[in-house]
Amino acid sequence: MRGVESSVLKIGNVEAPNRVVLAPMAGVCNPAFRLIAKEFGTGLVCAEMVSDKAIVHGNARSMEMLYVDDREKPLSLQIFGGDTETLVQAAKIVDQHTNADIIDINMGCPVPKITKCDAGARWLLQPDKIEQMIATVVAAVSKPVTVKMRIGWDSEHIYAIENAKAVERGGGSAVSVHGRTREQLYTGKADWDIIRDVKQALSIPVIGNGDVVTPEDAKRMLDHTGVDGVMIGRGALGNPWMLYRTVQYLANGELPPEPTPEEKIRIAILHMDRLIALKGEHVAVKEMRKHMAWYLKGLTGSARVKDAIMEMLKRDEMVRVLNEYVEHLSVETLAPTVEESAIVQ
Repeated sequence: MRGVESSVLKIGNVEAPNRVVLAPMAGVCNPAFRLIAKEFGTGLVCAEMVSDKAIVHGNARSMEMLYVDDREKPLSLQIFGGDTETLVQAAKIVDQHTNADIIDINMGCPVPKITKCDAGARWLLQPDKIEQMIATVVAAVSKPVTVKMRIGWDSEHIYAIENAKAVERGGGSAVSVHGRTREQLYTGKADWDIIRDVKQALSIPVIGNGDVVTPEDAKRMLDHTGVDGVMIGRGALGNPWMLYRTVQYLANGELPPEPTPEEKIRIAILHMDRLIALKGEHVAVKEMRKHMAWYLKGLTGSARVKDAIMEMLKRDEMVRVLNEYVEHLSVETLAPTVEESAIVQ
């Protein structure tokens, strides 16, 4: 550990209580999950990306995605787009009409429908345009502006340091770096050496992202790269305990125990109920199917439950099946083995 001064994460005038950051995962990081992440101790939570054009045009669903619960703060709201003028307009709306603390610009999304619009990872091929775009957005808003980027477009076009320096020169307050190229998507290994090089080249905070699936990984990344914060994405899917355990491990070197099946299901149901409050039962229950599969991952005999859940449309039906599964697990755990029975007799 590198002393008390580095235990908080400061981005512009925003201070997060620790260096653990929830990544802005599309289709996952809505207020229902973000609030759970915050309650589990996460220093900074990031909202899923929203299209700049959709914000400017007042698209109802996109405007709903800008909602921030005060209990989630500090929070970073992420926008994406390929056109500076529209990004500025969208950033102004986020700045003036939401209570988000940070405006983040996506330069990492590898999905073709995003990159075809010159957005997301497409920016990684245009270091000369990044500085001007960031400077224009920064001049138009009062909230800190940050960027989430990948190390490059593909193995032939890795401009991580150049792109990150362009963000810094443009007045960006921090950069998050995912240690993969767009071409890699989520395969292969994240290159922590390049993240370290970016950190050494910049004076603004750098947040590292990629291959952090355990608290020990988070500590290793901080030690290897010297980054100011560590961003956790897929490692937190159905597993907010990963966030809590990482916060505790970085703070005092102790690893809290993994959750029990009962605890996992209790939080899964809380997650679903919050999602229902946001989106209504019909939409929320369908959306929770993937989350439930993540919460159940690794639990004994959960494959059958996952299959059953994939067909469900009702909250109470899902809760009943989950509770029955947990009760069944408890009975199995308590049931004496043949050897124990023999000893008792």
